[in-house]
Amino acid sequence: GPMDGLQRTNYSEVTEFILVGFSQKPHVQVAFFTGLLCFYIFTVWGNSLIITVIQRDTQLHTPMYFFLSNLSFLDICYTTSWEPYVLAQCFKDFPTISYTSCYAQMTISLFLGMTECLLLAIMAYDRFVAISNPLRYTVIMSNQVCLQMAVGTWAGAFLLSVMPIVAIPAQYCGHNVINHFTCEIQALLKLVCSDTPMSLILGLVISTFTLPLPFTFILISYIRIVAAVLRIRSTEARLKAFSTCGSHLTVVTIFYGTAIYMYLKPQSKESQDQDKVISILYGAVTPMLNPLIYTLRNKDVKGALRKLIGGKEKS
Repeated sequence: GPMDGLQRTNYSEVTEFILVGFSQKPHVQVAFFTGLLCFYIFTVWGNSLIITVIQRDTQLHTPMYFFLSNLSFLDICYTTSWEPYVLAQCFKDFPTISYTSCYAQMTISLFLGMTECLLLAIMAYDRFVAISNPLRYTVIMSNQVCLQMAVGTWAGAFLLSVMPIVAIPAQYCGHNVINHFTCEIQALLKLVCSDTPMSLILGLVISTFTLPLPFTFILISYIRIVAAVLRIRSTEARLKAFSTCGSHLTVVTIFYGTAIYMYLKPQSKESQDQDKVISILYGAVTPMLNPLIYTLRNKDVKGALRKLIGGKEKS
């Protein structure tokens, strides 16, 4: 009868996952907890400051800074989606997480990661228009266009990240130990025992949209930016034009460099312990660096910051 079927499959149903993290290494746990907590506080503070500065200073109400505040908001969301959880679980040996929470955590970080990939591509396009077509820049990148692009980015990433979760009811044949701190997609995929053609196709679609497509778009934008800059006669104007790309280029290099290293290198069981540390660094350090990179390299943001601090002192 139908009941027999239920009993047969029941033994292999995974209802929760066990996260390994740094279990049974107390000295590492303390250092890890302290470091991650500092990263988290600094990320939220730094990115909130950037959003506030951009909002307060009308001179910064331009497409580039509109997208930058999107990036800062995204970084706050991304770190908040997993860092507090990892901090809370840090001192537990082999903490468990329910199937649903695990999937939710994975989907959210996938969604935010994809949004960042697409957003960086849009920011490259914005720099391209600004440099190659400065006179029509405000017309091409109107407020409405910027808003549509931003909404498109978030919505597109959301659809791309929710698709696989809905489409692949993955089966974990009794494997439920995740060698990681969070339900990171690669660590989770290592446990899946059902390699359906559908999941492979979807995996391919997602990986194409996440890394190669936006990255190629960014490369093309920069090749065209360089071509446009080279057409400028005076060296001073050339440098000025290219300096606005400096911050973005730095962020892109760090973000895509680590992502490509993480996801395109051959996976092995031995490298997994090292991988989880690298991915935590990648996940915690990148969002923290963005505000730093943009404030250190940027006269406008520095000026706006001074005004904000100065304004507070006067009032």
